[in-house]
Amino acid sequence: MSPSETAAVPTPADARATHQLVLISGLSGSGKSVALTALEDSGYYCVDNLPPQLITPLVEQTRASGQKRVAVAVDARSAESLADVPRLLENLRASCEVHAIYLDCATDTLVQRFSETRRRHPLTSRVTAQQIGNPAAARGEGYANALIESIEIERELLSPVAEIGLHIDTSQMKSAQLRDWIKQTVRVQDSQMVVLFESFAFKRGVPLDADYVFDVRMLPNPHYDPVLRPLTGRDAPVAEFLLRQPEVLQMQADISGFLQRWLPKLAADHRSYVGVAIGCTGGQHRSVFLSEQLSRAFASQYTILLRHRELGATGASEQ
Repeated sequence: MSPSETAAVPTPADARATHQLVLISGLSGSGKSVALTALEDSGYYCVDNLPPQLITPLVEQTRASGQKRVAVAVDARSAESLADVPRLLENLRASCEVHAIYLDCATDTLVQRFSETRRRHPLTSRVTAQQIGNPAAARGEGYANALIESIEIERELLSPVAEIGLHIDTSQMKSAQLRDWIKQTVRVQDSQMVVLFESFAFKRGVPLDADYVFDVRMLPNPHYDPVLRPLTGRDAPVAEFLLRQPEVLQMQADISGFLQRWLPKLAADHRSYVGVAIGCTGGQHRSVFLSEQLSRAFASQYTILLRHRELGATGASEQ
């Protein structure tokens, strides 16, 4: 083999850079089908409800056939092998770029979605004694579960995969927002820890996917200015108003100082994603402004994702 031919042989790093796997998991009704469709529309080879033990063979087969981007969805129907998923993904990271995304949702929202679509939850018909610890099931006496109980059983079954990768709360998301968020997520580089800044309204609930939540409702509110009320924290007049408030600047400095101190510790602990949620009353002005400011401040240190839940706006920065 000539020197030029030797140089052309892909290294493990080259192979990793050219092959990508996205694992989608989460609760039934949380949007897994929407997420998988978004990836399929983006050119991914997608497989739904794949048993975890078949993920590695699928990756190897698609690599051999020249397919560079693969997405799979796993759910509670593979409960007996979900505990192996974290180790499996860690092994695959040596040969390909891996993204793990877990979709969560508030129980009351899931109940509403199932009621509107008239779909049955996949665990409502029968469950095993191992899944719920019920002696009747141990004797083979299957029974119909209430929807809420089924959802909580599913949460427990999915716990091995719920803590890996990116955790997304879809409770307040429309399908279009989730599609956009998924596409933004898989575009970011995985060479750095990803920090997600999300603005939200407390009146609509705290995001389930947040690692840290900061309450900024005590800050001066542009809502009470008729000129500023229809605007958002992304608009210059609102930003100028907030920048004139000493309390706002102090809050930004306090949050920034906290993150500067602890984000490096999380990165050193091999965390891939950290969610930082900033909430105000309506999720329009103060929380949006501070999320924008902080995302810019940390963009040179981490890969940044930015979401404004109440505005339906997302963004990504790769620095």
